[in-house]
Amino acid sequence: MGKRLPPDQLALYKRIDVILWEDWDPIGVNVIEDARDEYQSYLPGIFALALDRCDVDEIADRLQLIERQTMGLPGDRDHRVWVGGKIREERIEILGPVRP
Repeated sequence: MGKRLPPDQLALYKRIDVILWEDWDPIGVNVIEDARDEYQSYLPGIFALALDRCDVDEIADRLQLIERQTMGLPGDRDHRVWVGGKIREERIEILGPVRP
């Protein structure tokens, strides 16, 4: 990210990074410490969705797009929705309620 985030947004950004690494991990590399930055290029887009309305389906759709177009994987919709839900929960915990 090119600009400095407020502390609460930075906390959310870091938490989403952890969720993508630990929970999403579509290619199964989170056991390889040298691959820790594998999903960080997707982080700004997912973070932007979380800051906006944080719609779980929208996050799951973005993850699906990444899985299919970038990684060539079919992925698992239920898993993506679960990951989107975790991101939404963190967003609400850190930044408060999501606007309608």
